[in-house]
Amino acid sequence: MEVPNNAILLRIFIGEADRWRHQPLYEALVIKARELHLAGATVLRGPMGFGKASRMHTAKILRLSMDLPIVIEIVDSEEKINEFLPSLKEMIGGGLATLENVKVIHYRGATDTPNET
Repeated sequence: MEVPNNAILLRIFIGEADRWRHQPLYEALVIKARELHLAGATVLRGPMGFGKASRMHTAKILRLSMDLPIVIEIVDSEEKINEFLPSLKEMIGGGLATLENVKVIHYRGATDTPNET
């Protein structure tokens, strides 16, 4: 699978407690991205954050939250990201999703060998 040099980064901000059909939303989104053959997805768990409601979510021991911030990042071609957006809109309730242009400088699996010329 190739990713163009000029690609799109889809960044999705949700809560760890968000669900889609009885499974964590972040898992459902990554599985859907894989089904659509997107280049890859990474889930990041944040120690602290807040969203539109300004409710603080934190991992501090005195205020242990069961709903920590989750960020999912997906990079692929604009065409492939646009194919994913209808699924995202269907699955996400509250949260934030952003798109930005990125320049891919390296995309290779650990076992791939560079082309020798």
